[in-house]
Amino acid sequence: MNQDYQLTVKEVLERPHFQHAYIAAGKQGLQRLVRWVHIIEVIQFEQLLQGGEMILTTGAAFKSDTDLFTIYLEQLVRRKVSCLCIEMGHYLSSVPEDWIDLAEAHQLPLIIFPRAVRFIDITQDIHAHIVNQHHQVLQDLEKISREFHRMTLTSQGVMQVLQLLQTSTKAQVIYVPEDGQAKFIPPASAQEAKRWLDLLHVHLQAGAEQGHAASPIRLEDEGQTIIVQPVGAMGKTWAHLVIALNRKPQEYEYLILDSASLSIAQDLLRKRYMEERKLYSQTLWVDDLLHQRIRDEEQIKVLLGTDFRRLNALNYYVCLIDFEDEQGVKNTDEEGGVESLGIHLSLTVRSVFEQHAFHPLITLQNNRLIVIAFDQSPKKPAKSRLQHVFQSLQQMKADEAIRLSIGAGGVNRSILNAYVSYQEAIQTISLAATLRGNVQFYEELGVFQLLFHIADKQLLQTFVTTNLGPLLNHDRSKGSELVRTLKVYLDNDGSKQVAAQQLFIVRQSLYYRLEKIEELLGQDFMSPERRLALQVALRAYQMLNPEAKM
Repeated sequence: MNQDYQLTVKEVLERPHFQHAYIAAGKQGLQRLVRWVHIIEVIQFEQLLQGGEMILTTGAAFKSDTDLFTIYLEQLVRRKVSCLCIEMGHYLSSVPEDWIDLAEAHQLPLIIFPRAVRFIDITQDIHAHIVNQHHQVLQDLEKISREFHRMTLTSQGVMQVLQLLQTSTKAQVIYVPEDGQAKFIPPASAQEAKRWLDLLHVHLQAGAEQGHAASPIRLEDEGQTIIVQPVGAMGKTWAHLVIALNRKPQEYEYLILDSASLSIAQDLLRKRYMEERKLYSQTLWVDDLLHQRIRDEEQIKVLLGTDFRRLNALNYYVCLIDFEDEQGVKNTDEEGGVESLGIHLSLTVRSVFEQHAFHPLITLQNNRLIVIAFDQSPKKPAKSRLQHVFQSLQQMKADEAIRLSIGAGGVNRSILNAYVSYQEAIQTISLAATLRGNVQFYEELGVFQLLFHIADKQLLQTFVTTNLGPLLNHDRSKGSELVRTLKVYLDNDGSKQVAAQQLFIVRQSLYYRLEKIEELLGQDFMSPERRLALQVALRAYQMLNPEAKM
């Protein structure tokens, strides 16, 4: 908390109910914070305390027994209470010097009431004060948060947020963007700024290596407490916001720092949305490239400018990302329409691709994002990095009730040939429903790559009927699952045990089905040529009947 919201032992002693009390030991602890008041009249109580309590007692638990008092006091010290208040009266007429020395040794304030007091009046007074403090904290935090949000709507929003943060915490405030110059409020000399940035660089790098890059960090340096708060969204950190305090940080500092970082993140997100919208308008030509309306490399050079030579020499993948909400509605009627939703999604997509060393060119078609992802790290396997990209996107958007289907074409080079990978990506994503998968790679499609190039679907249907007709007829008339059984059996290299497990049937039921398949297809259905034909026919059937359960 800010100093205005703290209640110390020293301040408690100034309240009316303490006018006759005096401090017998532990004056060094008068700045301890009082978070609550507790009356304890038993000798074993340690589990009841959480720290920061003012303890009131008549001494009934230990009376004049020094050994019992030592047990009592040591529990208070371990639980880090604020102070101990003892009332003189029925159980105690004076405090032994040994007790005073013991409290002094632990720097625990020992407060003596020389006459009887009403503990209930003390607890009501202090608890009411603490509750009012907390209420005031919430009001002030809400007020400051509203001010933060108002500031982010101005052109100098971030700078004003930093100034308000400094005014509210009385701390050294440092803003370190990922790209750009650090800001210090109040200003720091060049030497001091370098010391701060070097210190932060070491700890942030260590945090990143340990996987804590997106978590707040607390440091101690030369008597100061430093809190480092990441600023960002969509799984990416854009900056770090730092406060350095000359005191122990309280909850207030953490809350106001979190509020400030959120406001800055909103401002950065708004600016990135505007930049993304601008980039979107600049990359509309990508659609012309993918549909071969651009056939001249010179045109691409003009459109890409100085990036052309570098990108044209890199491998790339064309990736399609279809998006819709969990109810299957494509959001075209919502405020802002599908274009706004797509641009918001493209912000996340661009960020995640860049994190995994891809340079993305992104364009939008209805509820589909098209990404040409240039591989900027050829020494690391591109496919595994793409898989991480797709997994991250799926996880992030699942929390927002957005369902994604993703298909990636094969690796390619030379931007003018992007339409080839684009067509492969279209074929891949079209099989998402058939293969019951949300992410597919063209290279994993196997025989489907050939089937796509058979334009005559009647020819495919004839091939399916020739090879699977008897099984299909039996399934339709009897309600059996012989086609699915055959596929699972062949896909597992004829393993009866694995096939039975995947079909969720007992081995005896599988034997019966296989006997029926042999009866309908002939005894040679597992010979190399027949088996190959059956596997191709099964894939063709899947492609022609994507709704079929296979």
